Amino acid sequence: MPGRTLPTILSKDVASRNSEKSCYVTMGTKVYDITPFLDAHPGGGELILEHGGKDVTEIMNDEISHTHSESAYEMLEEHLIGFVATERVMKTAAQSDDPLNILPLPPNKAGMEELEANDAAEEVAPQQKLVYRATGMSSEADLKVETDIDADYRTHKFLNLDKPLLMQVWRGGFSREFYLEQVHRPRQYKGGASAPLFGNFLEPLSKTVWWVVPTVWLPQIAYAMFLTFQHLPTVQWASYFAGGLVLWTLVEYAMHRGLFHVDKYLPDNRVGITLHFLLHGIHHYLPMDKLRLVMPPALFFVLAIPFYHLAHFVFYWDWYVAVSVFCGGIFGYVGYDLTHYFLHHRTLPSYYQQLRHYHMQHHYADYENGFGVTTKAA
Repeated sequence: MPGRTLPTILSKDVASRNSEKSCYVTMGTKVYDITPFLDAHPGGGELILEHGGKDVTEIMNDEISHTHSESAYEMLEEHLIGFVATERVMKTAAQSDDPLNILPLPPNKAGMEELEANDAAEEVAPQQKLVYRATGMSSEADLKVETDIDADYRTHKFLNLDKPLLMQVWRGGFSREFYLEQVHRPRQYKGGASAPLFGNFLEPLSKTVWWVVPTVWLPQIAYAMFLTFQHLPTVQWASYFAGGLVLWTLVEYAMHRGLFHVDKYLPDNRVGITLHFLLHGIHHYLPMDKLRLVMPPALFFVLAIPFYHLAHFVFYWDWYVAVSVFCGGIFGYVGYDLTHYFLHHRTLPSYYQQLRHYHMQHHYADYENGFGVTTKAA
């Protein structure tokens, strides 16, 4: 469930997990299930089993015994399953008037005060970050942590970021449940570079630099609005344009929530899963990819055709009215695409910083809420 923390595990339960069948280790209050890693450990599984059920902070930091790289810690984080609570912490929670202030860890402010009063605060400090079950992340900063490609593939058995993604999705045989679980756990490819999607001559068509969008569409909007201005009263001309802009805002939200995130209704087959991945899944999978944040002009042109005909169907009595409304919608799209890009990759004024935080939570915390991009629509 999005927004929930990982479970709290009793220290005695962690200590009992010290065999080949189930091996847990801890670092501070974090609990890691490293059973799948026993055979892959360079020093052999026996070395890990010596520390099974115990805290490995000291041995991980022991440069004399063995120096562990940053990637080793990143791999360890992929096995995070919960947080350990001592008997004293559990006793404090049991005696509390509101145990939910303390459990699941980390405690809130009131819970921390109760732990301090019972001399148990140091047993949950230093506090671990909140980890969201749906994404495996704690904050926006985690979106920029480069993925260890080999370790990620070994652990999750989903997609190899070094190989064309589309055919992996098509041929993967993934269930809908597994696909949705994985595609909403963001990855970062080589510092924000674009992972291969097609792996052939179509690859460049999937990438678009942000400034292409205003360069292609704004001159056409300006020319069309110039034509309509000559045939409509000024107030009507501006009103129809503004109406199109408002309509786009509604369409933007409806498409994001009602098309891109219809997870419960996604067909449980490779056709539905692959289409979802192309339309929106790849953005959640690689949210910091700079070249796949705005829509390629050719694709948008195709998608805009039905809306052009719809505008002329609704406003059938006047071609210039229909074009004014349509141009307002296209202008709204340009603003949407640029806002989306800047929220991911630019430092913005105060209001947009709040909007950025709101939108990035949609990626790292709870993808089932926060569907607005240019507004804070839930």
